[in-house]
Amino acid sequence: MPRAKRGFKRRRRHNKVLEKAKGFVLGRKNKFKRTAEAVDRAGIYAYRDRKAKKRDFRQLWIARLSAASSANGISYSRLVCALKKASIRLDRKVLSDIAIVDPSGFASIVEQVRTLAPAQ
Repeated sequence: MPRAKRGFKRRRRHNKVLEKAKGFVLGRKNKFKRTAEAVDRAGIYAYRDRKAKKRDFRQLWIARLSAASSANGISYSRLVCALKKASIRLDRKVLSDIAIVDPSGFASIVEQVRTLAPAQ
């Protein structure tokens, strides 16, 4: 039986990996073994950081809301509790955007829920 070296399929598989390594430097873009390792590692980082990005943005929105609510005389936790009691279903992203773009609008939201905030 003749020896199969996988010529066409191997080239196609290699080219797929090499295509993903565009922009890598030195041997990481043109030596298949090093490229495959680099592409695998890059995929792991990309997967991990897609999850981390969600956490990072939530942290940012909470920090912005905390600062904006403190400027309006209410703590962040009391604001969120009051918003839930008032059935105002704005998420943290939208609230933080309102706080930045339209501070007076954010102040009116705070005033609207201030009576529902837990006592200090």
